[in-house]
This record gives sequence, structure tokens and C-alpha cells, in this order.
Amino acid sequence: MKIPPSLHFSTVDLQANFNARRCEQDAELAKRVGDSDWSDKLKGLQTLRGIPFLFGGDLDLDVLSLRPGASPVSISLPPTQAKYVMFVQAVTDCPPKTLPGFRPTETTTPPNEGNELGQVVSTYSLLYADGSEIDTPVLRRFAIQQRHIAWGASPFAAMPARAPNVHASNGEDLALGRAPELSFGYAEYRTSSGRLSRDENLWLYALPNPRPAAKIVGLRFRAENESSLIYAVSTSELEEHPLRLQGRRKLRLRLPRGLSLNTLGELDTDHRGDQIGIDLGTVILARAVLEYSHDDWIGNLHDVQPVRSASEIIVEYSAHPDARLYLRTDDGSLLVTELRSLSAGHTAPPAALDAVVIEAATRPVKFRIIEKDTGRPVAARLHVHGQHGEYLPPKGHHRKVNIGMFEDFFAEFSNGLNQYAYVDGSCVVDLPFGRVFVEITRGFEVRPLRRILDIDERTEIVTFELEKVLRWREQGWVSADTHVHFLSPQTALLEGQAEDVNVVNLLASQWGEMFSNVGDFDGRTTLGAKDFGGDGEFLVRVGTENRMQVLGHISLLGYEGEIIHPLCTAGSDEAAIGDPLETTMAGWAERCRQQGGLVVMPHAPDPQAERAADIVLGLVDAIEMMVQNPRAGQISPFGLADWYRYLNIGYHLPLVGGSDKMEASSLLGGIRTYAHLGSHDFTYRNWMDAVRGGDTFITVGPLVSMNAEGQRPGSRIKLPAGGGTISIDWRIESISVPFNRVEVIKNGTVVDERRCDTLSSQGYSTIPVTESCWLAIRVRGSVGQCDADIAAHTSSVYVDVGDRPIFATTDAVAVLAQIEGSIAYIDTLAPRTDEARHARLRAALELAHHRLHHRLHQLGASHDHTPVHSVHIKREH
Repeated sequence: MKIPPSLHFSTVDLQANFNARRCEQDAELAKRVGDSDWSDKLKGLQTLRGIPFLFGGDLDLDVLSLRPGASPVSISLPPTQAKYVMFVQAVTDCPPKTLPGFRPTETTTPPNEGNELGQVVSTYSLLYADGSEIDTPVLRRFAIQQRHIAWGASPFAAMPARAPNVHASNGEDLALGRAPELSFGYAEYRTSSGRLSRDENLWLYALPNPRPAAKIVGLRFRAENESSLIYAVSTSELEEHPLRLQGRRKLRLRLPRGLSLNTLGELDTDHRGDQIGIDLGTVILARAVLEYSHDDWIGNLHDVQPVRSASEIIVEYSAHPDARLYLRTDDGSLLVTELRSLSAGHTAPPAALDAVVIEAATRPVKFRIIEKDTGRPVAARLHVHGQHGEYLPPKGHHRKVNIGMFEDFFAEFSNGLNQYAYVDGSCVVDLPFGRVFVEITRGFEVRPLRRILDIDERTEIVTFELEKVLRWREQGWVSADTHVHFLSPQTALLEGQAEDVNVVNLLASQWGEMFSNVGDFDGRTTLGAKDFGGDGEFLVRVGTENRMQVLGHISLLGYEGEIIHPLCTAGSDEAAIGDPLETTMAGWAERCRQQGGLVVMPHAPDPQAERAADIVLGLVDAIEMMVQNPRAGQISPFGLADWYRYLNIGYHLPLVGGSDKMEASSLLGGIRTYAHLGSHDFTYRNWMDAVRGGDTFITVGPLVSMNAEGQRPGSRIKLPAGGGTISIDWRIESISVPFNRVEVIKNGTVVDERRCDTLSSQGYSTIPVTESCWLAIRVRGSVGQCDADIAAHTSSVYVDVGDRPIFATTDAVAVLAQIEGSIAYIDTLAPRTDEARHARLRAALELAHHRLHHRLHQLGASHDHTPVHSVHIKREH
């Protein structure tokens, strides 16, 4: 933001004293090829870091050159009261050093450039009205530094003339409708210091006046050992060092009329913005105040979201105590207030802006999170905010979590307007004095904790006890997320521990020209397993999600040996443009089976294409329902309907749940699979066997168990040809996610239901059965308080009546059409390598179509099916 310079400085006009031209300097004091032109624009009155300076003009001499052996340069001043004299300056570049026997480093800026220090460059003298004078030696890399430096050669008593910048992340830039200014990684910094390692630097130095009460009437500069340039001089009466800024501070400010927030709920603090700025400092962030309901916070709601204010903001900044804060309204009006006027006890005129200082978060407090029963430290998900809704992250975590894909994958979670950090049993949080609000969660069996703390100077350590209320793990159940991307294995392990997810399946894949987690795959290691140094309670295994845009995606979990390539095929977005169709999902599934893995069809119902053929071929072990964040979405009824279709034609498909986590706004384990191990030890291989066995349920909160005639999901019950009745027992428990209805599902239809109004329920149903069927329990409820949402679902128990199998002709015909569509794609659009491979790929789909069509005739199922694409004759559609 372009704002007026600080009023605490006076410029010194050096035009009559300049003795050289910048453009005529020797190489050691000149610009280099490749330098930007920013310093060339320093003409006339300019502002650097909020300080006004008067530079030389365009036509004449424009810099003060000091060279050893030359006469000192003296400057007369009107009697001037000053505590500091400010300089814009630079010393000659030292030639980069080389070591004997080694070749020079071939970089734009050699790694040792600018590290020389301590040499007396020159002597600056302050001349006083009483005839006295005081000399100050100006030392290299202290008060002055060379123009071109390596990144680690900052001076110790001078600052870059260019001010630090705040910039938006790439995702924020795009959301605001502007092109990102920086590459992705540098944009994630959100800030730059102003120090340049591949460009020219000038340096600001504040020379303290040892006699601030005496008036200065002149300056004298004498070169000692090196040449240097002085570009501009100003003076200041500030009591505190002009270049030393305070640490991060915060204000709560009421937006003046005519100033509006952007689509991010913020004022634009990016250096390209024009809404808010500080003359002697930097505005870091200006976000809407978040208002939390006190009653909700201390209540039992599963998810407490604040309300974003449209009229008040939190301004975070780092500035000199005597800085001024500026706001520009939409009509161009400039509003200003002095920060010192907001200080307690200050007697300055009332501030022009309605703002109050927020207590700075400067008190480091250690949080310990322990299990109540055992006292052992446990990982958890942590949120802390202050009295004004400001997020207070633990050290080492982002103050502002990016929510875009592939932006933040560093043990953090953004849930609506709440931000969280994953911590491993302890952390340190910088807190303000006063009240702070804490939320700690750990999965679906541990009671979430919300506390209000009063922080004072005696607060050093706070211990939180988490109580495990539900004991499903002790009953042989283990939880899993079948679908996670981008995290490192160690971060996935931490998030799994903190969310109480026993098994995290981290999937390598391809995204056009990008690949993820490939280097983490070794076909052998299960991180966290006892065989690999863990405690065996929380596991991470790297598998792959192999993908095609049209034919579909398939998750290959837990397989051993070499990674199954290609990770993606048949062109973008999944593969790269021009990549041919090299395989089918059936080919991937067969290889996964051969290598001992588990084959899962992810994120039902899409894509609806080849998955139909692979299920018919018996190559699929489970079907996955995907919820990236249960606050924003339920278990998909369309995904369940897709699953019901395959159950209705007799295919045994257990349910699993996966988050498909690809960004910080997705919750690892937000939907999860519970699989029953029974008496088996918990290992990754036994978990895969349990999923194949079918005794699973998926959930976004409520835990559900069922049995039919004593048989668990995945089992088969035999009834005589005349049928009979099936008794179903079910039990549901939830820590905090409410559920309101339990439904008994038979062949996709509700045949019994019970209303519930507590977090624990159990019941019994008797279902008449006259034909073969499948039975399951579906639970209504949601994180978002939507009664009709689906919160949990068990896998199914199969009931065989006589020798007649489950078979719904309408569903079979729909599946045939999907297979025909996949064949049409292979015949018509799929990019080919050679005809022989094309024929082999087509043959797998032909086989699936033949099997299902043959079953229709074998069972005497009357059907009217006109193929939507020819199966037996290859032709373009």
C-alpha cells in the first residue's frame, strides 16, 4: 500500500555535496548484469521502510562517493536536534574468495560473498553547535555492507533498504482473481525480508547521536580503508531505534464505512494491495473477527463453528511503537491512527480509528496431553483461540493453514473457520494473558475436550486428560482410512495416532505430470509395526491409487514387491497428455492380488465404468465410500446405491471408508472403516484379511455393530426354500456425533426403523424373509446436524433361501450397460499403442460381460436388453 512517509524524520538535501554519478562507478560499486532496476528509480523524494529520503535527481551528480586518500566530505546543517542520523549506503563489493586447489563456485552469487567483516570502511563525524565533534567508525558488515551478498551475509547493524513484503499464497491469489506473483514454494512463505541474494542491495543504517540534547550543525565523512557510497541522509528524534521493530502485535479494529472485506474475509495485506498499511512496519494479516458462542463452547455440540464478523477485523502487525496505521476506503479516502495513541495511559488525541490493542501472545505455555487411565502422553488434534477468536497455533505450526490441494500437508487441519494442529502428546503454545479457549479431540472413542483457561504470569504447564469412553478397540475392532494422499509416512502416522485411526493407507499416485509418494513406496515397510520398531497399535502402509479418467480409479493396498506401474494411464487428468492406454483396472487388480494386496474400488459411485467389469470378474475385495470432511458432506447415498446394485446381483463386497485426503481441509479418518479382527492379533495382514471377511462398518462418528441370527456381516445364513424369519440385533454408540434413526436395510430397501434421541442405542428386529437377500444396518445422523444424512453403515449379512441366489435383473442389466460403455471407450477413444495389446485389454471386459450375461440366461431371468455397444464385434461407437 502506498502511504505517506513517517512524520518522525527530516530529510537532508545532499544535492550540493554529491560528487559522483551512480552510473559511472567502478565494477565493485556498480550494478551487475541481471540486477533489477529498483535502485535506479530512487530519484528525488522517496520512502524506504516508511522513512523519507531525498535522493539525487536525474540530470547531475547523484551520489556521495568516499574513497581512501580523498579529502573528507563535510556537510553543513541548520542546527538540528536528532537522536539518530539515517543513511542509505553501500560499500564496495569484495572479490569472491577461492581456495587453492578448488575451482571457483559457478553461481550468480558465490556462497561466501559478503562474509568479510570488521574492516573500518570510513569514519562518520557529528559536528555540534558548541564546536565539539564525535567520531564513529563505520565497520564492514556492521553499519554498512556491500551491494551484492550471499544469502547468509546480512549486516549486523543495518537493514536492507527494501522493506519486507507480505504476499498471498498461490491459492489465495487465484481466489482473488489475480495471477500468482511467486512460484508455489516461495509463495508459501507469505513474506520476504527485502534482502536480496541475487540482486543489488542498499543498506539503511541509524547512527545513534551520543549527545541527543546537543544540536548538530554538520556531518563529516572520511574514507579509511574502502570505497563506499552514500545515497541519502535523514535525521530523526525518535526515542527508540528507528529500525528496531516490536514483535508481532494485534489490534481489534472496527471497519470504517466504505471499507469492505474480500472473498477471503480479509483486507488485502499483500504488497500489491491498497487497503491497509503501516509506515514504520508491516501489516501481516487483517482477518475478520471470529465470534464464538460461549454456551456452545462449553456445551456438547460436536462441531462449534464461529461466526465471521462483517464489521470488525483482527490486525496483526510488526512495527515501531511510533508507527502510524493507515486504511484506505473504497472511495480512496485515507484514514490514519497512531499506534502509540492506542497504548494504555497514553495522552495523545483520540485515535481516528476505532481500535483496541489485543494482548500479545508472548507467554510460552507447555501443553501436556495424557490418557486419563494410564497417564501416558497421547497424540491429539489441538485448537486454541483467544478472546477475540484469533487462532493461537502451537510452535512449529502455521498461523494460517492453506486449504488448497497440495498446499499444506504438515500435520494440520482446517475445519470450516477452525484451524487445528496435530501434536504428539506435548507442545508449546505462545498465549496472551487472559482467557484462552482450547479444544482437543482424539477420534471416535475418546471424549472430546473443550476448556477455557485463564493464563497469567504463573502459567507454565497445563495438563489435559483425555478419557476413553468407548471400548471398541478392546472388543477386537480396528479403525482405518483406506485413502490418503500427499502426507509423508511419518506425518500420516502422527495424524493417525491423533485421530485414533489404527491403519492409514497412504497412496502413491500420478497427477498428469506430477507424482506423489512414489519414493515412500518400498513394498515392504509397515511404519509403526512391531517388525519395524513401532508399538504395533498404529500403522501406515504405502500403496497406490492407479487411475484412468474414463475407465476409473482403483486402490491397491498392502501389496509387496515392486510398485505396480503405470500408476496412471490413458491421458489427462490422471496420466499425462499422450500417455496411451497400457492396461485395464482388471490388469492392475490381478497384479495386486498376485503380490498379496487388497483391491478396493474407491470413492463410489464414480467413475462408473470398468469397476462393473472388475466386480463381475471377482477382482475386487471391497468398495469404498469417501467423505473428505464430514462437516461438509455425508456418506454418499449415491455411492451406497451403487454398492446396493452389486449386492443385489450376488457379489460379496464389504464396505470400507476413505477420506481421499489431499488438502488440509480434508480430515484423515473423517470417515473410517472399522473391521473386526476377533481373536486375531492386530497386524496389517490380519487387517486386510478382516476386510476381505466382510465384518466391517463405515462411519463419520457413530459406531455400529449388528448380527443376524448370531452371524456377523460377511457371513451367510441358510434358510429352507420356504423362507423364514431373521432376528437382527444391533448396537450403536457415539461420543458426540448425534444420530436419530436406525434403519434395517434389505436388498436396498428399509424394512424396519427405530427412532433414537441419545448417543447410545441398541435394538432388535425380526425380518420375514421369503427370497434370498442381504441385510445391513444404516444409521441416520450427521456432524452437521442434518437428520436425513447417513452417518454409518454396516456391511451385509447374506441370506440364501433354498438354492435360489440373490439376483435383481434390473441391476444386472444396468451393470451390463456400464461394461458395454467401457468397451465402447476402448474401441473408440482410448489412445492405443498396438492392436495386440488393445485386443487383450478388450478381452478382459468381454469376459466380464459374457459372465454376467450368461448368468442372466442361466438363472432364467427374463430381460429386455439391447446392448448400447457391440461386445462381440469391434467397432467405433
